[in-house]
Amino acid sequence: MGLPGVHVVGASLGGMVGQTMAIEYGDRIRSSTSMMSSTGARDVGQADFAALGGLGPAPEDRQGHIDWTIRASRVLGSPGFVFDEAAVAERAGRAYDRGHDRSAMLRQAVATVASGDRTARLGSVRVPILVIHGTADIMCDVSGGRATAAAVPGAELVVIDGMGHNFPRELWPRFGALIANLVQHVERNPS
Repeated sequence: MGLPGVHVVGASLGGMVGQTMAIEYGDRIRSSTSMMSSTGARDVGQADFAALGGLGPAPEDRQGHIDWTIRASRVLGSPGFVFDEAAVAERAGRAYDRGHDRSAMLRQAVATVASGDRTARLGSVRVPILVIHGTADIMCDVSGGRATAAAVPGAELVVIDGMGHNFPRELWPRFGALIANLVQHVERNPS
């Protein structure tokens, strides 16, 4: 895109992508926020497959997909915060209409494994990193966020009680403030 420097925010697999960008392109990354993600090490950030196992595959039809997404969001969501079923259903419908591909989740799962363990390489990152993770995340255990913050010198870790693997509306102002504070700090102190 030709941008000389960017602030990166990524969640889940996106957090892993952001970490890789900071490792490989640290001279062009101004800051990075890794949310509900992990280092790729096999002993941290693992999913609770027992809790996920009952979901089964997502149906092919639109309404079945919406209903499945609501069930999955209840399992993966944040028990400490309000569950907005109408918003989940609306987003699931828009996502289905945009392009439904049942194999996409499998490809995403494979990508998380294929990305490998970044722990050692994260030790060389000199980009300001903010790590946000919830204590109730069953898709990526909070140990993944803790390991990410521990691997990056000077990283800031924010652990949120009751947050799962989603973005509860109640936390949007907090997410925005945390990320804005990081960006403003970096922009005021470019060295």
